[in-house]
Amino acid sequence: MKNKKYSKDFGKKEKVLNYACQTYQLSRPDKVGAVMALIRECQPKSILEWEKWYFEKAYTDGKNPVKITKEVLHELGERLYVKITAIVIPEWQDAFKNLTLQDCIDYICNLTIQRTFDGFIREKSVVTDNIAKKFPEVKFVESDPELDHAGDIDYLGYVGKKAFGIQIKPVTAKANFGNYSATERMKASFRDFEAKYGGKVFVVFSIDDEIKNTDVLKEIKKEINHLKKG
Repeated sequence: MKNKKYSKDFGKKEKVLNYACQTYQLSRPDKVGAVMALIRECQPKSILEWEKWYFEKAYTDGKNPVKITKEVLHELGERLYVKITAIVIPEWQDAFKNLTLQDCIDYICNLTIQRTFDGFIREKSVVTDNIAKKFPEVKFVESDPELDHAGDIDYLGYVGKKAFGIQIKPVTAKANFGNYSATERMKASFRDFEAKYGGKVFVVFSIDDEIKNTDVLKEIKKEINHLKKG
């Protein structure tokens, strides 16, 4: 017997709602709380039990947590509507109006060849030309495809038989990576990685081959020392 589904079907609207919600980060833990952690803590038997628990326990994730109410979720929905109607729809309409067959051909070729190559070189340079030189005692290896897909890990840094993970995220010069928050899925993947390999996962933000969140190197150093002792 199939489980009853409570999620609403938004039909063709789902794509634009999902795109705008992700683009403007309206479903991040700093907006709606750590929902997967909350529901695992609750272990609800019904949707009503979960909803009651959520509004009793949920706070935004950040330095100054705010209690989440129905009004907070409604306000986020209003912000989503404004973003879609004022920004997303006009941008997409302009893109649709000017899109050509050649754009589509060029995009597929560029995505497959040039962007893949750029990403590969960037990741390799961040590790081999930066991190590996700072920690020569660590053996760095590229993650296998299965781990990369399931655990969001680009490289493993082996300290003896244990390892820590590195995820490399390209950013723009104006990006505010200080507000970055891993998704609940990624946090779960990072926990699984730590349970298997013993070390934490570090997110490295880069512009080309330059590390922007340089404080992460201090954290990596601490983790290396911890793994050596362990």
